[in-house]
Amino acid sequence: MKKLAILAAVALVGCQSNETQPSESEETTMKYANDIHSFSKPNEAAVKHLDIFLDVNFDTKIITGVADWTIESAKGATEIIFDTYHLGIESVSTDDGGQVDFSMSDEDEILGSALHVPITNETKHVVINYETSSDAKALQWLDPEQTSSKTAPFLLTQSQAILARTWLPCQDGPGIRFTYKAEVKVPENLMAVMSAGGNPTELHPDGSYNFEMPQAIPSYLMALAVGDIEFRAIGENTGVYAGPTIVDTAACEFADIDAMISAAEDLYGPYAWGRYDIIVLPASFPFGGMENPRITFATPTILAGDRSLVSLVAHELAHSWSGNLVTNATWNDFWLNEGFTVYFEQRIMESVYGREYSEMLASLAHEGLKDEVAEFMHGHAEDTKLAIDLTDRNPDDGVTTIAYDKGYHFLRLIEQTVGRDRFDAFLKNYFTSHAFQVMTTEEFVNLLESDLLTPEEVKEIGVQEWIYGTGLPENCPVPNAVRFEKVDAAASLFKTEGTLPTSEEAAAWSSHEWMRFIQELGELSVDQLTALDNAFHFSKSGNSEILAAWFQPTIRAGYEPVRPVVEDFLIHVGRRKFLTPTYKAMLESDKSEWAKEVYQKARPNYHAVARETMDDLLDYQMAE
Repeated sequence: MKKLAILAAVALVGCQSNETQPSESEETTMKYANDIHSFSKPNEAAVKHLDIFLDVNFDTKIITGVADWTIESAKGATEIIFDTYHLGIESVSTDDGGQVDFSMSDEDEILGSALHVPITNETKHVVINYETSSDAKALQWLDPEQTSSKTAPFLLTQSQAILARTWLPCQDGPGIRFTYKAEVKVPENLMAVMSAGGNPTELHPDGSYNFEMPQAIPSYLMALAVGDIEFRAIGENTGVYAGPTIVDTAACEFADIDAMISAAEDLYGPYAWGRYDIIVLPASFPFGGMENPRITFATPTILAGDRSLVSLVAHELAHSWSGNLVTNATWNDFWLNEGFTVYFEQRIMESVYGREYSEMLASLAHEGLKDEVAEFMHGHAEDTKLAIDLTDRNPDDGVTTIAYDKGYHFLRLIEQTVGRDRFDAFLKNYFTSHAFQVMTTEEFVNLLESDLLTPEEVKEIGVQEWIYGTGLPENCPVPNAVRFEKVDAAASLFKTEGTLPTSEEAAAWSSHEWMRFIQELGELSVDQLTALDNAFHFSKSGNSEILAAWFQPTIRAGYEPVRPVVEDFLIHVGRRKFLTPTYKAMLESDKSEWAKEVYQKARPNYHAVARETMDDLLDYQMAE
């Protein structure tokens, strides 16, 4: 394996194209934000392009890699620093000095270890031979029975926020962008896809795949998936990858992708990434979706059969502008990524499905935001700020409703204050003029005050309070979901008189209306839950959103028929959005032993991202 890696390194350096090498006469001017979650010092030496060879071994659950970094450095720089986490560094060489002596810092529990590589001002390439550990946090190795087809193993990566360093040595900050080319070797019966151009539409018999990402991206958008997957085209530049047993279902579910792209381009300018594909991953994927450029990674829990949960696709597509095109400079600025994306998602959904539909989504988000803010205000009020301080914390702590939905409500308030036309013109210029750049909260506030808002509007909105204050300001917009009026009336009628929604109402309701209905019911008796289940078969629902909502009242009431459903769901579904409230309901209803018993069975199926959250929630202790 080492011999193969060394040969690959030589080949990569020899084939390096001139277009990725900085000109010797080009003056290097770098300005990067201070990133507390990266050891790298990019203002001294920064990566610009990556040529990488990856050999994926399912037997050892290890990736062997050769990373050839093209770099640039400030005058007088003597080293370049990479972020790593449990990587085995075999050797490091440079184009101007051959193999060099490198050093590793002591390990930090959150950040990992810094890899220090000596350089001179003539150094243009750093080549690192390495291998991942079998417990690399970004990597999830799945057995065949954990996949939809159950025919072959599967590998998926999840690099956000700072997990890219667990599968490649990199400068792992959102403010550091680079282009890349990759050669990936996998078992001959499996297909590989990456967040890049060149994704295959058919299996390569030799198991060798080549990719290229010509647009510069940050490390958290590096992504790889390997498995028994097939491709189905949707439009000329859109398609879906999934296991053979669900790929046609997925293609049908995502049939509106092209309409969404058209709506997005009409709003904020051309799609900049060439193709837009989606891969439906195994159910253990910890998130609803991940906005990896050119190929969204998505959970199968959005395959409802009626396209009722495709707002997630609109969200990940919107990231092609907010987040991927204009990126938060540090994880303290995460709301600039997600708040903008939720706002953009709502605008796409409104354009494709109508205002009444998008307002239902906004209303559900509003209620969830109020609940989370209320919970945070008891001991964690600082975490309700948009400009959160994540010093000495895992940046994953900032992945909350605050960044997403408080950020959205702030932008919605700006729209309401200045008018949609003015705000759209501002945002379109924002995405165009800052494309492939990074943004800090402070820079965005300056843009707001210089390019959009009058001093009176700044005061009326309360910009400083929204961004730097805790809780929800009093002028927080309240969505007007008119379709929920009938739902709320039906829920009230059931609670007071036991009257069930009519068959006509039930047939007309979307997933979002059913979710609202269940949420509005509050605490119910076992008899009431039985009546609802007999009428609408919630416990057998194939819609994960409805099922997860149904778990809340049933677990708390001790409704026994749902018990095996909960266990099966928690064992097979790894989406953190569903795991957290379900386990919380078990804990809050004095069922902690049950929760821990289920978690013991389910934990091996979860991605490291989900395990860390659930370990903390359930006070899980690894057996010695």
